[in-house]
Amino acid sequence: MEAVSAVKMRKAQERALAMRSYARAALRILRALSGSVDVRDHPLTEERAVGKVGILVITSDKGLAGSLNSAVLKEVANYIHGQELESGDVVFFCLGKRGFEYAQAREYEVVHHHTNISDGIDIEEFREITRQALELFLDGTIRELRVAYTDFKSTFEQHAAMHKILPLSQKMIEHIVAEIPPEKGKFSRPLTSETDAPAYTIEPEPADVIAILMPMLVNIAIFNKLLESKASEHSARMIAMKSATDKAKEVATSLTRKFNKARQAAITREVSEITSGIEAMK
Repeated sequence: MEAVSAVKMRKAQERALAMRSYARAALRILRALSGSVDVRDHPLTEERAVGKVGILVITSDKGLAGSLNSAVLKEVANYIHGQELESGDVVFFCLGKRGFEYAQAREYEVVHHHTNISDGIDIEEFREITRQALELFLDGTIRELRVAYTDFKSTFEQHAAMHKILPLSQKMIEHIVAEIPPEKGKFSRPLTSETDAPAYTIEPEPADVIAILMPMLVNIAIFNKLLESKASEHSARMIAMKSATDKAKEVATSLTRKFNKARQAAITREVSEITSGIEAMK
């Protein structure tokens, strides 16, 4: 399990890095269009004070991954308690079995759940949950959407985090793009500074491009969090299995030592008895 998790972790990390260029290209287009149209007028950037809070919880379907899932669920519980939200003020989107079980046990409303997510899930297959979240945001059911997931820093370091996805802001998008590469390891790459692209003349209307681009950015943001959670899951499972293997070896060594001591004591006792019998016969 340790070896399998190591291979899966590397593949998940490579997928997240491969998506980096796509995310940065979308951000460049958004910057270019900002000179022609005010992005803040788009409905997906509208700040609201009325509505429920949508929480997308990304956990694993299986265990044996240390405290990975419990840390994410603790982050969710701390946020709900800190904002003093009631059960009726929150709706859940659940990716993974553990998060779904958490929401069900506490009787939260679950509007979408997806379990047994394969590592090779395609971004196109992932659009359904994005579409549902956008519909609830645009019709006013939820005022914001937050994603609780495991942020992949390196093979030995993962942190539970919760980030705001909706309403969109350029600062949030830049943060997502900057967080795609890990801080450490073979695949760590510095984020180079990038100048703003010049404004373009777009036909028929820049607003039409924005209307297509903004939902794509939301989908990219959510999909990236899933990839990071997948990399974190396999990494945590690899470390947990390595610790279990090391602990099993320690137990085996300890029991072998005890067995050898007991065996040596039995041999010594038998030799002593034989020696005492010979002395008595003399």
